[in-house]
Amino acid sequence: MTPKPLENDFSDADIEISEPKTHAVGIEGVYHSMEPAIKQMGLARTAKLMTKINHKDGFDCMSCAWPDPDHRKVAEFCENGAKAVTWEATPLKVERSFWQEHSISSLEDKTEYWLGMQGRLIEPVYKAKGSDHYAPISWDDAYTVVAKHLNKLADPNEAAFYTSGRASNEAAFIYQLLARVLGTNNLPDCSNMCHESTGTAMLHTVGIGKSTVSYSDFGKADLIIVMGQNPGTNHPRMLTALQEAKQHGARIVAVNPLPEAGLIGYKDPQRVRGYLGKATQMADQFLKIRSGGDMALLQAISKRVLEAEAEYPGEVLDHDFIERHCDGFEAFAEHMAKVDEREVERATGLSTAEIDELADHYLSSERVIICWAMGITQHRKGVDTIREIINLLLLRGNIGKPGAGASPIRGHSNVQGDRTMGVWEQMPDSFLDALGKEFNFDPPRDHGVDAVHGIRALDEGKIKVWMSLGGNLLGAISDTHLAESAMRKTALSVQLSTKLNRSHVVTGEEALILPVLGRTEVDEQASGPQYITVEDSVCAVHASHGQVAPLSDQLRSETAIVAGIAHATFGDRHGIDWPAMIRNYDVIRDHISRVVPGCESYNEKTRTRDGFVLPNGPRDSRTFPTETGKARITVNELEHVECPPGRLILQTVRSHDQFNTTIYSLNDRYRGIKKGRYVIFVHPDDITALGLTDGQTVDIYSEWKDQPDRVLRGFRVVAFPTARGCAAAYFPEANVLIPLDNTALESNTPVSKAVVVRLEPSATPAGVGRPVTV
Repeated sequence: MTPKPLENDFSDADIEISEPKTHAVGIEGVYHSMEPAIKQMGLARTAKLMTKINHKDGFDCMSCAWPDPDHRKVAEFCENGAKAVTWEATPLKVERSFWQEHSISSLEDKTEYWLGMQGRLIEPVYKAKGSDHYAPISWDDAYTVVAKHLNKLADPNEAAFYTSGRASNEAAFIYQLLARVLGTNNLPDCSNMCHESTGTAMLHTVGIGKSTVSYSDFGKADLIIVMGQNPGTNHPRMLTALQEAKQHGARIVAVNPLPEAGLIGYKDPQRVRGYLGKATQMADQFLKIRSGGDMALLQAISKRVLEAEAEYPGEVLDHDFIERHCDGFEAFAEHMAKVDEREVERATGLSTAEIDELADHYLSSERVIICWAMGITQHRKGVDTIREIINLLLLRGNIGKPGAGASPIRGHSNVQGDRTMGVWEQMPDSFLDALGKEFNFDPPRDHGVDAVHGIRALDEGKIKVWMSLGGNLLGAISDTHLAESAMRKTALSVQLSTKLNRSHVVTGEEALILPVLGRTEVDEQASGPQYITVEDSVCAVHASHGQVAPLSDQLRSETAIVAGIAHATFGDRHGIDWPAMIRNYDVIRDHISRVVPGCESYNEKTRTRDGFVLPNGPRDSRTFPTETGKARITVNELEHVECPPGRLILQTVRSHDQFNTTIYSLNDRYRGIKKGRYVIFVHPDDITALGLTDGQTVDIYSEWKDQPDRVLRGFRVVAFPTARGCAAAYFPEANVLIPLDNTALESNTPVSKAVVVRLEPSATPAGVGRPVTV
């Protein structure tokens, strides 16, 4: 039976709240993976796709970038991956009648959930200037619209090319080529809003902005510290690797303001005991840290390591590693001696005993991996916090040996590959030199805009054309109202997408929606079926093959659309044969092999069943391509979030049934929320101290510098065992509270995990209507 589109949007009137879970997955995870898949796709389609996801001859999961083990299981996917496949491979279509029945202005009040549940986009549509409706348009005419706008720009920098982390390496490579042939480095991407702090810190300290561990290193570690990350919801397959590490004797320490189910207990769905037995205890120590206190904690641990060395000279630090491979140690040691323990306790909310216990874990472990995600990167001092992670690892030589290293956990399936392929507004000259030589042109050298600067440029009228290769920028970026107002100032907005989202209903004067093939679908071109390639969190590159027929004969691949736009815009300028890249993606991969470092013989390497791993100096040979040629132990001035009395530190989070801005259902099973999203999680003692009650509806006011308060009205208070003084709410709903200019130092990443808010009783009764932003 073909599923029907969601008819009515929702309020929180029927919300159900229960106690949060203390374990992840188990039989519930299997049920919640398969029930929606079979219901929406049917048994045969579900079986075909679920047995091919993340397999060597199958397709790469379009959800997170967690790496694959050498030996794959029959079911090599998680609940979130199953939901991502179901969301993409649904047979439900946005028919032509939809555009006739719904004006764009009527869609502006719809939620992300409602928009996404309307089905797959199946034909290109165009909004003409002055119109309030999209209407079907041919592919050739759509390309002509884009080409006309790009060719009439007074300056190439009046265009920007945004990218989602799910685009393939092939699509990303020719996308950045399109931008640079036009003459701009305006290539903002989703990394700007997530792991930009990671890249900034790691490029400075170890010379490469990527993980220094492989998948197998998790099974060799003595200690794994997981900071600011919720793998049970955001990277569920990681739980299997953590469980295997524990079976090999590793200890796990979790550092997070929220006690998340996946780091408390895990029931492995691949084993009988995962259904019948007790959950595996995951975290041997759980530090419920105050939001923004991670930098202080890391400095306190490093200080204890140095004190232990002073007590037992030559037995604690890896002196040989430090002397041969590092610089900056003396200044760092002098700085650590001044760390104020009272300031550490204020910043972290942790006791001295808790900090001492973590230090003991670190000192008694020979091989240590530190993992982190958005809970670390999206802070004002996110870059310096990651530098402190690197400092701590370097002290005992925990980079470049088995079972040890720095492990940033990427959130989107190919966000790391996009960057490798050149999607960055500030690629180094060496890359641009190789690109120019390959395609016989002089690429622009001035740095372009990132996501935040791009919105500011839109608001100032400096960008006329905004193109998005996937993603949902307006759902992901901070300061929602300002961002939407800015986007409406463009002459043309273009979206390459599989399904509807907020960025389709907030448009420029003219707008295009260009429907793309999903990763699950066969990509047939003139030379035959094509494969694409992706790079995961540990620098492994492998092929992905579509498995099912496209939902519509009007769908085109991202690669074909980008090359089609480029050909319509440039013709044969510079002698670039864009149509050849559409006919056979081997042509693109041959170009990649001559431009992208580490990708030599790219066609041959990606045709092997296992793919290949990109070179990584810190991991492979303890070589560090920094300015000094050594790993840099750095001095960073401590700063933590100052929160006035009567205020809380708010962080934005995903629900369990959500991936980035894509919402699969209105449930957050692990946190005890069902049929609702308009909630704010607050510690019971803070609720009492603020004169509020559990279940009360409040208005949330964010406070930042001398700017007017931003207000989100009608949210229900939910008592939750978060760290004292902290709170959490879901994004994208809470993004409106984050000022556009409130960004991390150096990386310019929105500070989504440290928003100072006050809560005031709302005039809206609990569970009635929908929250309102002011």
